[in-house]
Formats: sequence, C-alpha cells, structure tokens
Amino acid sequence: MTHETSESQVVPEAGQAGLARHRPRWNKVPEVTVHFWIIKVLCTTVGGTAAGLLSEKAGLGLTGVSLLMSALLAVVLVVQFRSRGHRPGVYWLAVALIGVVGTLVSDNLTDTMGLALETTTTVFAIALVIVLAAWYRTERTLSVRHIDTTRREAFYWPAVLFAFALGTSAGDLAAEKTGLGYWLSAVLFAAAIAALAIAHFALDLDAVWSFWIAYILTRPLGASIGDYLSRPTGDGGLGLGSVVTGALFLAVVLGLVVHLSATREEAVRRPADSP
Repeated sequence: MTHETSESQVVPEAGQAGLARHRPRWNKVPEVTVHFWIIKVLCTTVGGTAAGLLSEKAGLGLTGVSLLMSALLAVVLVVQFRSRGHRPGVYWLAVALIGVVGTLVSDNLTDTMGLALETTTTVFAIALVIVLAAWYRTERTLSVRHIDTTRREAFYWPAVLFAFALGTSAGDLAAEKTGLGYWLSAVLFAAAIAALAIAHFALDLDAVWSFWIAYILTRPLGASIGDYLSRPTGDGGLGLGSVVTGALFLAVVLGLVVHLSATREEAVRRPADSP
C-alpha cells in the first residue's frame, strides 16, 4: 500500500483558506493567440484616441487626463484582481487603460518635464528589466500562462505598464530620428515583429523574451497605424479623423471581446488542485 500525501495534508486549514483567496482557479491572462495580438494593437489606438479627445475637446489638459485615466485604471484593476479567472471584458479594458496611462507617463516626462526621449526610453527599459528580474527571482517563472496567483498578477501589470511606456518612448524616438512617416513606420515595426516571430518559431528564441519584446513593439505599431488612418492627408495620413478611427477600432475590439467571451477561446484552464 502506497502512502500519498495530498495538498490538504501538507497545508494547514488556515493556509488552505489563504491559498484559495490567492490562487485563482483560472489563469488571469488569455491565451496568446492571433486574437490576443490584434486586440492589443487596436487597444493602443483606441486608448490613445480617447486620451487625445479628452485632452483637446474636453479641455482637461495632459495633467487632468492623466489623473482621470489613472483613477479609472485603479478601479478596473481592483475588479481584475478580485476576479478568480480570466474575464475578457475586464482584462482588455485594463489593458486599454494601462496603455493610455503608460503613454501619458511617457508624454508627461517628455512634454511637461522636458526629458529627452533617449532618457525616458532608457529609464523605462531599466524599470521593465527590474520588474521582470524581481518577478523571476520571486516566482522562478515569467510565463504569462501561469498568472494564477495574486502575487504573480501584481508583477504582471507593472510589467505591462512599463512595456507600454517603453513602447511609447522608443516609438517616438524612432519616428523622430528616422522621419519615415506614419505608414513606413508601421511597416518598419511590423517587419521587426515578423523577424521576432521567425526568430522564435524557427530559431527557438526564448518564448518569454519573445513575448515581452513583441508586447513592446506592438505599441508603436498600433500608434503608427492609428496615426496613418486619422491624420490629415497633408500630414501623410488618410484623413479619417481621430473619432472615426477610434470608433472603427473600438467596434472591432468589442466584436472580438464579445466573441471571445462567448466562446471562451482565450481561457487557459488550470485545475483547482494544481500545485
């Protein structure tokens, strides 16, 4: 007769209660599929458009928009952390808002405080590396397929914030230095992401680093596409305007989120008793 030691035998009753509170049954981050990257790119444009309209049309200014968006993000993240599994609507709203806040942090540092883009790009890169290093040191993994505890999620969202901020600064720096224009900039970032995909699938580039590099690059990609569609033709765009472009992208995002909510295609199921 073999002796099997279950988790309930190892963890005291009080510890099990704490474990239940801090170990959601489902992974909190969706599967990284084509849907994931499409929504992520589109959220960049939707969030940037919303921030621009509030700043210009509502007269809130950069500081007012930053405070408003930070408050909204805090509320949504509370809901996200309290959820025991992946909820597409809440998750993608958090991503859109954290993308806006990350962009506003970068813009405040450059436009209000006068820091150079080279400086902000370096600062955000260091901050992201520090968060990822602390995450790995604590959890021994950086996999987004295992955001299944409160502590791991507490590392995940700051990493997302700094990735967005880094993408903003690095994208603005690249546009400033190269002067390629919106369309060519979008092609450049798309080519970089394609090269990254080839390096991952064909050359076995580490999946974790592939994910975070792609996460950074998709921010300026989405911004370049949004700028190309919305900016006046005289400035090198198609002249659709911010409202039309934002509404178009928002409709696509909402359609995909509703589809994913109905089909549960994004959900990564984890057994309730998984160690």
